[in-house]
Amino acid sequence: MTSETSGTPGTEAALRTEHGLVYGPSGQQLDLYRPYTTSRLLPTVLLWHGIGPDERDVLEPLARAVAAHGLLVLVPDWRSDASDSGRSHLLESLAFTRREAGGLGGDARSCVLAGWSAGAGAAVAVTQRPEVAAGWRPKAVVGLAGRYDVPARTTGTVPLADLAAGLAPLVPVHLVHGSRDSVAPARHSHDMANALRAAGRTVTLQEPDTDHAGVITTEYDPAENRCVPAVAEHACQAGKLVAESLAAAATRPGV
Repeated sequence: MTSETSGTPGTEAALRTEHGLVYGPSGQQLDLYRPYTTSRLLPTVLLWHGIGPDERDVLEPLARAVAAHGLLVLVPDWRSDASDSGRSHLLESLAFTRREAGGLGGDARSCVLAGWSAGAGAAVAVTQRPEVAAGWRPKAVVGLAGRYDVPARTTGTVPLADLAAGLAPLVPVHLVHGSRDSVAPARHSHDMANALRAAGRTVTLQEPDTDHAGVITTEYDPAENRCVPAVAEHACQAGKLVAESLAAAATRPGV
């Protein structure tokens, strides 16, 4: 495990990071981001990456931006190519967050569950089938550039089908999807938002002018075959919007 501080230590602007915390029996690791100085328990965000195995580093730009709003952010690795499609890794990271957030300076009672791409459907599905998390529900769930018409990695069921069967999230759902997304077109989030509204559930949908990678302040690098920190203005602006949305979901009064 490694740790570091960015900014000036002892100031509210400084961030403390810890890399490589083992979070469960699988031996998988997560990274932690939080303000360096605080005298209170911080609202917490558990943030899941997409389908690329062990890509927690891809979410570092977004995680840093969210932590700068005064939150504890946990970003675990998980492997979509595991025999269970990553289910045990995702649920282990959730159990770790519930169990250990307080000791890490976070407030587990004010925890937002969020995910990007394949992680988005996985996050939303937990709120529809809370039995997979021992009945736990987050304060809110945030889906970034997700699809909800395919089986979720956490439940093995299709979120839209579960919704049609009456399994609606009992927490606010916040969706963000780039209008230029060609990997998972924005209609997937529109379909989920419309279905949630029809079910009488609380949902917001924001559609920034960016692509699939830009929603998390990254851009796809074909040479690396992975997303890397973005320099394009559209991605930087979209990432700023997402960070603000996550912070608002975690700090908003009530459920």
